[in-house]
This record gives sequence, structure tokens and C-alpha cells, in this order.
Amino acid sequence: MSARLLQMTEHLRDYLLSVSLRETAVQRELREATLAVRGAMMQISPEQGQFMALLVELTGARRAIEIGTFTGYSALTVALALPAGGRLVCCDVSAEWTAIGRRHWEKAGVADRIDLRLGPAAETLDQMLGQGLGGDFDLAFIDADKANYDAYYERCLLLLRPGGLILIDNVLWSGAVADPARTDPDTTALRALNAKLHDDPRITLAMLPVGDGLTLARKRA
Repeated sequence: MSARLLQMTEHLRDYLLSVSLRETAVQRELREATLAVRGAMMQISPEQGQFMALLVELTGARRAIEIGTFTGYSALTVALALPAGGRLVCCDVSAEWTAIGRRHWEKAGVADRIDLRLGPAAETLDQMLGQGLGGDFDLAFIDADKANYDAYYERCLLLLRPGGLILIDNVLWSGAVADPARTDPDTTALRALNAKLHDDPRITLAMLPVGDGLTLARKRA
């Protein structure tokens, strides 16, 4: 039996944020604006965003991919962490939601680092591969429709350089992946991908109970 996991109460989370979170005014403004949007729960937490920004710095990432942008908080956070000349390709299908992000990217001065591509993400990634961009990217974040996670993962593996890092969100799916009674398409897809990654020799793997579950997969040489 492993050690007991710390229960994150609201009071303890408030403390965590008070001594850890370094959120810019524009990040906070975007996060608060998203609360009024339908589907606001899809936004990552600020502490997850800060962790992702740290990973950008630790990996020395200059070129990144995001699959599933929503209102742009994670994109803003990654773009702020990228070095001068860095580039983030964002894949999403909603002009309405990403327009919220665009305004805040401009306000934060990082719009020139973000290349937003509207359309089915698998098609966008295939276009990038067709342009000879395989192995050109350092980091990818997958946070879109769960049924296509495996397809996104496989394409990201091709687009990333050896040593590149893939981040996959919602891998615990509010606990549904551990409930055999849950057989809906999203849960089934996530459960299958989690099992696949566990045995995938192409990556070094860690799954963390951050947010709704965050998997880190480092592409081996």
C-alpha cells in the first residue's frame, strides 16, 4: 500500500496559491473572464499552468504545440514562458472561444508567439507532418476531445524531437477511469490510452494527480 495522498481542501489550496502562484494581471483577468463562459470548467487551474510554465523552462522548449485551446489560458501561460523567438502552434475548432484568448494574448504582448490554427486538430497535425516538421518541436500539450487523444498522441510523438515532452490533461477524468461501470466513449478512450502509455517503450512516463490528472511522457531517442 502506497503512502496516503494529501487531501486538498479548499482552505489548503488557498494557502498553496497564496505562497506559490505567480500569476500576471493578464493571466488572472483571462482566468476570471473564462468563469462567465459556457464550459468554464475546461480551463486548467492556475497552479497547473504554473507547473507547465516551469516545464517549458526546464526543457528549454522553443517550439510547442497545444491541442485544445479553449479561451487561451494555457496558451498564454506557455507563451509567457517561451524564450524570445519561441513559437506555440495552437489547434482548436472554436473561433468564439479562442477570440477571448486572442484579446488577452495581445494585451500580454505574446500574440506574435502564438500561431492559432482553427480546424480539426488531427488535420492540422497531419499538415504539419506533411510540411516536414517531424522532430521539430520540443513540447506538446493535449487537452481536447478525449476520443481522439490517442490520435493526437501518436502525431505529437512524430512532431517532437527526441527528449521532447508531451503533457496530457484529464487522464484521471474525475476518477471515472478507475470505475469499471463507466463505459462511455470518453472514459473508455482515456482508460485505453493510459494502459497503452504504461507499456509504451517509446517514452518515459509519469502520471500526476495534478488538476484532473496530468501525464508527462518524454520521448526517448
